[in-house]
Amino acid sequence: MRETVGGGPTTVLAADYFASYSVVGLLTLVGVVFVAVAFGAGRLLRPVVPTPEKLLTYECGVDPVGEGWAHTQVRYYVYAFLYVIFAVDSIFLFPWATVFAAPGYGATTLVEMFVFLGFLAVGLLYAYKKGVLTWT
Repeated sequence: MRETVGGGPTTVLAADYFASYSVVGLLTLVGVVFVAVAFGAGRLLRPVVPTPEKLLTYECGVDPVGEGWAHTQVRYYVYAFLYVIFAVDSIFLFPWATVFAAPGYGATTLVEMFVFLGFLAVGLLYAYKKGVLTWT
């Protein structure tokens, strides 16, 4: 164990601990400076010649006609939301399976997973009763 002048091994451990974080801080600072220099160079080097054509909204080669307001079906968002819910469910199944295999945790994790799946089933049943899952 190394000794320091006026301090014991605790001082050395704290210095090593903060030294490892100083590397992370220095790397973060270098990254921020690199991005700032890149954006600054891009701003200084690019040509700025605004014309009416450049200021026009461009969408897949079609000139904009009419208003910029469009109606979107809410059901697409609901399907996306249901997908996210079940994707999160599958993400929770993998760590659960590893804990379930550990000795002494089987019954507890099994009950917890059935409670979790029960909440998801209630949500899916609610969506079905509201008619959200019918494609029109």
